Amino acid sequence: MSELFKSIECLPKIGKKRLEKYNKLNIYTPYDLLCYYPRNYIDYSNPVPIYSSQIGHKYAVKGTVIEKILISTGKFMIYKSLIEESETHNYFYVTIFNNVYAHESLIKGCEYIFYGKVSLGYEYLEITSPTVIPSNEPTKLQPIYHLTSGLTNAMIYTNLKQCLEIFDQSPFETLNQDILSNNDLISFQKAIHSIHFPSSIEDIKMARKRLAFEELLLLQLGMATIRNTERNHTGCTMARTNIDEFFAQLPFDMTNGQMNAINDIIQDMCKDTPMNRLIQGDVGSGKTAVSIASCYYAYKNGFQSAIMAPTEILAQQHYQTYVNILQPLGVRVGLLTGSLTVKQKKLIRQQIEDGELDVIAGTHALIQKDTIFKSLGLVITDEQHRFGVSQRSKLSNKGNYPHKLVMSATPIPRTLGLIIYGDLDISTIKELPKGRQPIDTFAVSGKLRQRAFNYIIKELLQGGQAYIVCPMIEDNDEDLQSVYKYAHDISTGAFRNFNVGLLHGKMSPDEKDFIMQQFKDGFLNVLVSTTVIEVGVDVPNASIILIENADRFGLSQLHQLRGRVGRGSRKSTCILVTDNINDDTKKRLKIMCSTTDGFKIAEEDFKLRGCGDFFGQRQHGLPSLKIADLVNDMELLEMAKNTAYNIINDDPMLSKVEHSSLRTEVLRMFANSSSD
Repeated sequence: MSELFKSIECLPKIGKKRLEKYNKLNIYTPYDLLCYYPRNYIDYSNPVPIYSSQIGHKYAVKGTVIEKILISTGKFMIYKSLIEESETHNYFYVTIFNNVYAHESLIKGCEYIFYGKVSLGYEYLEITSPTVIPSNEPTKLQPIYHLTSGLTNAMIYTNLKQCLEIFDQSPFETLNQDILSNNDLISFQKAIHSIHFPSSIEDIKMARKRLAFEELLLLQLGMATIRNTERNHTGCTMARTNIDEFFAQLPFDMTNGQMNAINDIIQDMCKDTPMNRLIQGDVGSGKTAVSIASCYYAYKNGFQSAIMAPTEILAQQHYQTYVNILQPLGVRVGLLTGSLTVKQKKLIRQQIEDGELDVIAGTHALIQKDTIFKSLGLVITDEQHRFGVSQRSKLSNKGNYPHKLVMSATPIPRTLGLIIYGDLDISTIKELPKGRQPIDTFAVSGKLRQRAFNYIIKELLQGGQAYIVCPMIEDNDEDLQSVYKYAHDISTGAFRNFNVGLLHGKMSPDEKDFIMQQFKDGFLNVLVSTTVIEVGVDVPNASIILIENADRFGLSQLHQLRGRVGRGSRKSTCILVTDNINDDTKKRLKIMCSTTDGFKIAEEDFKLRGCGDFFGQRQHGLPSLKIADLVNDMELLEMAKNTAYNIINDDPMLSKVEHSSLRTEVLRMFANSSSD
């Protein structure tokens, strides 16, 4: 095995501590480090005179060290160097805090280029804690990497040089010469050198183009091969059958969008290849009713259906809804979740295997080895973006190539949808069922928080319930403490006369379910929560949601959260609170207040934040893009799409010898995307 794919410990001077730091960044091999691209570059090539700079902005300034000064203030050591500009002979200070190494590396009488923020000093202008290179350094473009505590750019820079030495001894190429020539791309070897050690801005552009193209190509090839893998003959071909009795006993009329989606599904399930369809609908558009109709159609054809939800409480909600609608029609519905006792699980699994249950709702328990279906014909996954590609494959492997239906309440921009759901056909439900009232949305500053609380209290006194959402970054203890403190403060303050509950992601599934059930049953008037309420659970009596620090959420996530209210007949309101009032925040929150159309919001969110942040903190289940940007790389995306089409058309499974390196990279990319 090439040293490039051995543990990164094989590089000189990488001990246990640095290994742990690299592993934290998902860097395990020298090759991983080569593919750890800079987030930005510092350009030292055009230093500016210090007195032509703007205070508070970053600049590169060239000068010679004239004098070095040490100031001790007890706990802190302040190191100052007086610098004389080479061209203007003006003076400025360079100030360094608690870093004797950085101070000692500046040699009196030597000329450097300093890059940092310019500030007003007592005597002269200052640059505080700058990055520094000698003025005769040949490379004037220095890469900046995403770091973790204890790992510096200099460490990465040194280790990258070692990785490149290994790579240069036995370089390899993923793309053949025709692809490189037809798309005006440089070689992989040259791209890797130029992205990390560029000589010019043009070097960076050419390297980025090559690496982003390959990333987009691999992504599309991966989705295409998944689709081709699943184009086997299904053992679940269904016959045309009438389900009028299903529609007749519904307590509501289906919308045109719902009926069109059902017709798409029926048409797919009557083919001899497995259905792979996404039902994409805005919050509250009635996707669940479509999925129930699909299960009934499978039941009429003698097949079982399974629906997998990301949380127990959502699985229970589906189960109850399915029971209410399907049980009167003779359909036997079961529930399989992790919280059941061993005895209960054994019984349910036996009923599934014996064919005594027709529809089974559940969580990940459905994909465990000891869950065996007698005649699984339809597999449904809810909130698709919560499951990795491999997870939905595991569920479908439970049957003889069953039909697959996935549902998402996160409207996806069309371009992104073609990439993310490249292995699926898409049905979109745009209209909302009759009787749904629009949700009024207001954005206010923190100064109006008490007024917002008074508005909520008025609604509570009229019998409504309220969500208050606080942002929380996963594994951030400070955020968790602030959520606890917030809940305590309002329960002893503004809402002391009401029952206040707290829900967050660090609770056990049982704790979450208990709190959510209390809120659903009306025992709790106010639920303070993190974004764990984002998915699915209906509380018809909840009529108001207040979202704190709304600027910390993407628009699509705000829209999902807003969808937790307006589920019943009460007029509902969403209040967005932020203390971060800048032009960007105003623009984003104005969009939220002006429309409740999730598809419009998704397009705007995609434009504003790009693909990387589109789904918030959670993993999508697809490979993350390291360098490509689906917003700004549309031309590259089209080029990669055409290339992928030509390759797959010639070699659907990338099994030819000339495509072996592409296949290896596709497998590597998608192996890292599994969220099992």
